[in-house]
Amino acid sequence: MAGTVATFVKDQFGAADLGDARLNRRLIQVAEQVAAHPGATFPKKFHDPAALQGFYRLMKHERVTHAAILAPHGAETLQRMRATPGVTLCLHDTTVLDYSGLTSIAELGQVGNGHGRGLYCHNCLAVAASTREVLGLAGQLLHRRRRVPKGERRTARARNPHRESLLWKKLSKSLPAAPTDGPEGQLWVDVADRGADITEFLDYEEQARKKYVVRSQHNRWISRGKAGETQKVKLHDLARSLPEEGRRAIEVQAKEGRPARTAHVSVSWQPVTITPPRQPRGEERGVPLQAWVVRVWEAAPPPGVEALEWVLLTNVAVLTLEEAFQRIDWYGLRWIIEEYHKAQKSGCAIENVQFSYLDRLEPAIALLSVVAVMLLTLRDQSRAPDAQARPATDLVPRLWVYLLSKWRHREARMDWTVHDFFYALARLGGHQNRKHDRLPGWLVLWRGWMHLQSMLDGATTLGVTEM
Repeated sequence: MAGTVATFVKDQFGAADLGDARLNRRLIQVAEQVAAHPGATFPKKFHDPAALQGFYRLMKHERVTHAAILAPHGAETLQRMRATPGVTLCLHDTTVLDYSGLTSIAELGQVGNGHGRGLYCHNCLAVAASTREVLGLAGQLLHRRRRVPKGERRTARARNPHRESLLWKKLSKSLPAAPTDGPEGQLWVDVADRGADITEFLDYEEQARKKYVVRSQHNRWISRGKAGETQKVKLHDLARSLPEEGRRAIEVQAKEGRPARTAHVSVSWQPVTITPPRQPRGEERGVPLQAWVVRVWEAAPPPGVEALEWVLLTNVAVLTLEEAFQRIDWYGLRWIIEEYHKAQKSGCAIENVQFSYLDRLEPAIALLSVVAVMLLTLRDQSRAPDAQARPATDLVPRLWVYLLSKWRHREARMDWTVHDFFYALARLGGHQNRKHDRLPGWLVLWRGWMHLQSMLDGATTLGVTEM
């Protein structure tokens, strides 16, 4: 967040072109209200019935589409990517948006085990590798899973233009490659989990001269040179036969009830040639692909803990131990897009919206998806290098500092730094601020944010709007 809610909204939606200045102004007003109360339902976000009706009319307008809402934020994100030196990671992943309760929308597709109804939301989140700063949502696709007819042949499924496996390629194709005239050492890398381990996607990345790191799912055939001969082997079998080249500790994020921990892992790597499948599974050239396989594994996990193992494929050369661990670190930051999906669902209640038409639901998803980026930037601002020196009033209004410091210390602390402000915000959200506690994450900051917005609403009711 580059400042107040209004500043964030102006940065992300100010360049919107909906074909009418009144629609542009309405979008700014609506986005400010949604960003101030991200987790509430739309009737609670808009206390004024007229404002609520204005929001619904905006979503109903034919010029207000999913693409039109995302366009200014996507352009702002791309500009930030171009200005960011070093490595920018383009984190790709899909999350399910379950709208089974919206029975009036016939166009929804299957989700989950086939009994639910909703959309698959495929996102690409841009993150600066060196700082972990979220630069923005580079792209988003909404996909409706079709019902596969009984008896449909595999070749027909592979050629279907609406198949789910195409999402990775479609989204990558909609995004530009890294500029050749950017800062020295600038590199954009697509990072994805096992769902992207599709020859069609890897082939497109190579053809488009894009870089990738993908976790391998398939123990596919590859070839490697050995003793002047070409040897055909299975990828995972080869990776697990390679000798350890080095060892290091890495941080493993909390997931599915398992706490965060530090894992001591080994690493090995080798260049390989990916053999094209005998029967093409989509639009691919059918040519061998040059890549590197990097295996990272935990030889001695703690008792009762499943050992960590990643087999990664990358077309960014791996020649040294340092480069191998760098590729691992890039993949290790993939958890940030999982946090983003939580921000969409828990932070912005994106699955709780109520619409009767798909063409009104989709722009609302786009709006909430941009606001979810703001929630992640709360964490980034709290961890910025200058957070302990920069005055909090450089970032947020004086009234916010006044109210939060009065709550925290029973007296105004207008000299608070950004660090002081965000740690108090985390405390308001339930963080204990103990020495052994981890740094506040976006979720606890979001909870504090919601409480602070309620305090600001109360102050406004009493006629206090500035300090």
